[in-house]
Amino acid sequence: MPTNLHEFLRSRRSIRRFQSQAVDRETLTRILATATRAPSAHNRQPWRFAVLTQPQPKSRLSEFLGAEFRRDLASDGLPEAEIQSRLKRSKSRIVDAPVVIILCMDASEMDVYPDEKRSGAEQTMAIQSVAAAGLQLQLAAHAEGLGSVWTCGPLFSPKTVKAALDLPESWEPQAMFFIGYPAEEPRKKELKTLDEVTQWM
Repeated sequence: MPTNLHEFLRSRRSIRRFQSQAVDRETLTRILATATRAPSAHNRQPWRFAVLTQPQPKSRLSEFLGAEFRRDLASDGLPEAEIQSRLKRSKSRIVDAPVVIILCMDASEMDVYPDEKRSGAEQTMAIQSVAAAGLQLQLAAHAEGLGSVWTCGPLFSPKTVKAALDLPESWEPQAMFFIGYPAEEPRKKELKTLDEVTQWM
């Protein structure tokens, strides 16, 4: 484990394959508590977490998402063999991950404006706040020696995710994290140079 904080932050990488070892509730509680220390617009803390560790809810989620995924792939004109392959891979990622966390946004406590411009900005602030909690969650998992990967499937199927997990009406699924003890070495990441992404003025 890197001892320098900058080295630690830079060492986080996406992990997609996990050991079968379960992650205990105490560890997950620490991770979530750290995630909730992220900054948020107006300090409204619009993040919500659905934590799946048991086979039944993970299986139910994979079945609901699989049905919608199949329809999307079929409408794209993919051959049946390719559809089956993608569905199998998608289901195994959800079912085999020791922990699945659905990161949601609850914008019910954000400011309300009568005009579209400010309403849109407020929505964006809520999304940015939730994303900050997502990054904090991944770094907290990394601090526990766990691997994780951030996926965006719920953005394409929010109603399906809510139905599968019976989530509160105000919770809007934004992302899905797979978490567990790594069973692979992280892939080398190609990064843009600072000159490509920075403008000094």
